[in-house]
Amino acid sequence: MNTATVLLVDDDPQVRRALRTTLTSAGYVVVEARTGEEALDEVQAEGAVDMVLLDLKMPGIGGLEACRRMRKIFDVPILVISVLRTQEDKVQAFDAGADDYLVKPFGIQELLSRIHALRRRTSGTESIPLFDSSGLRIDFQRRRVIVDSDQVHLTPSEFELLRYLVLNEGKPVSHHTLLQSLWGPKYTSEIQRLRVTINQLRRKIEKDPSRIRYIHTDHQFGYRFEPVAQKPAKRNAKS
Repeated sequence: MNTATVLLVDDDPQVRRALRTTLTSAGYVVVEARTGEEALDEVQAEGAVDMVLLDLKMPGIGGLEACRRMRKIFDVPILVISVLRTQEDKVQAFDAGADDYLVKPFGIQELLSRIHALRRRTSGTESIPLFDSSGLRIDFQRRRVIVDSDQVHLTPSEFELLRYLVLNEGKPVSHHTLLQSLWGPKYTSEIQRLRVTINQLRRKIEKDPSRIRYIHTDHQFGYRFEPVAQKPAKRNAKS
């Protein structure tokens, strides 16, 4: 049985009732919110939810703004569940910090599969050495990223993308491979989703996103992570 706590944010009581039944039957603890404001209160009050299911069309601040504000507070997975289905809707959600997007109506098994996949991706326990290169320091075990002595907060998807690229340091990784590894085989054609996540990641770890140091684009193929070469120490003129 699962012991994770899921924050369910939806203004429709019937939707909340159905999802609560589904999630509790699967072993999850469910905390509910009807609006974005209530969701933010729950996040701040509880401080320990393991995942968020977030509707976009809600009264008040709305789902997108709630997503942005939650991302400033914590980095647990956020799965958007919405009737909005256009590519623009999805890109806006990912740009706000969502990790996945599921269009209503959806099947119970698909929902649980997405939840399990997100939690599995963000709770990896494999031992990866500390990465340190010219102002970028990544502690994979503690899921901490330091840029020029300042800690930056990555979404789970951003962190997993960075982890995958670093593990394949110096090697071009295709769009197809990255999409399948991060989101699964159903998403291998959603290159725009990958581009949005790459751009978010670059804004956070690159000093100047217009002059890329770490995450390079291999045009019409994918992306490649290259560490910045350390400058040799200056030798003492008297030595």
